[in-house]
Amino acid sequence: MALVGKRDGRNFGYGRQLSYAGPQALKDMFGGGHYGTVKAHSDRWQAFVRWCRSEDGPGFNDARQIDRQTLLDYAGYLRQQVEQGELSIATAQNRLSSVNRTMAALRGDQYVKVSSPSKALGLQRTTVRTATPQGQDREQVKRIVEALCEHQLPRAAAIVQLARATGMRLREAILADLPRLKHEAEQYGKINIQDGTKGGRSGVSAPRWIRENDHIRDALRFAEKVSPDDSRNLLAPNERYLDFLQGIVGPARDILHQYNLKGFHELRAAYACERYEQITHHPAPINGGHCYQLNRHLDQEARVQISYELGHGRIGVVSAYIGGRA
Repeated sequence: MALVGKRDGRNFGYGRQLSYAGPQALKDMFGGGHYGTVKAHSDRWQAFVRWCRSEDGPGFNDARQIDRQTLLDYAGYLRQQVEQGELSIATAQNRLSSVNRTMAALRGDQYVKVSSPSKALGLQRTTVRTATPQGQDREQVKRIVEALCEHQLPRAAAIVQLARATGMRLREAILADLPRLKHEAEQYGKINIQDGTKGGRSGVSAPRWIRENDHIRDALRFAEKVSPDDSRNLLAPNERYLDFLQGIVGPARDILHQYNLKGFHELRAAYACERYEQITHHPAPINGGHCYQLNRHLDQEARVQISYELGHGRIGVVSAYIGGRA
């Protein structure tokens, strides 16, 4: 319970830990009743706290540090989770609404909130790509890699190559176990993406094998070459993931924008479009293909395979990469 006259203290007087403060403030707000409502809000608050403490979050443990921009950043993170098939839109909206409610309970006012969770998330019930993915042109990717190397960002160049060649997410490319992948490529003719994956999808329970080719071999060779000494991935042994994002990925994004690539995630979509064409021998829907009209079974087969290779649990998410069924 908040201490009288101590609302200006850490977590507005509700204790030292953000995880503890939120539920306590909610109990006060609801007068000790509405147990189910308090429990639901508290559970969603804990998801927010985990994000705050994660490598993607701001590292806060005091609600006084949280402002509206923090909540908008969290909305962006939730949007990414939805687009990648990790959360439903309804779950993301509920999480944002509960953070609003808990912040109001902690602060005693409505000054720090996202006025419309659905607008902040910017999501409709079905996410379907409407713009052609950038980065499909390998010459464009080559120019980006050269520019990154010229700016002394070779590890960012390695991420670009890995993302385009394998469809890896940013985190997966940074944390990829390069010697293991190289061994798998040589031994089996395919690689298993397991490091840095989302939603706990890793290990034998969630294999993600991708057949190797010249592009993958070249990307792995380059990544191993620029990998720091005594490291199996793109992080130096004593380097924090968050520091890498700020020091390497941040500056690299500016260069991507200069070369008409809005982000690393576009390369994942470019990979998906390429795989669709390899499997169906038709352009991806977003590129003007009409395979679904000609052969629905083949379109479905391609979507299932691409969903597997991208590490998704639902094939519906593939529409966010290659376009809808048209």
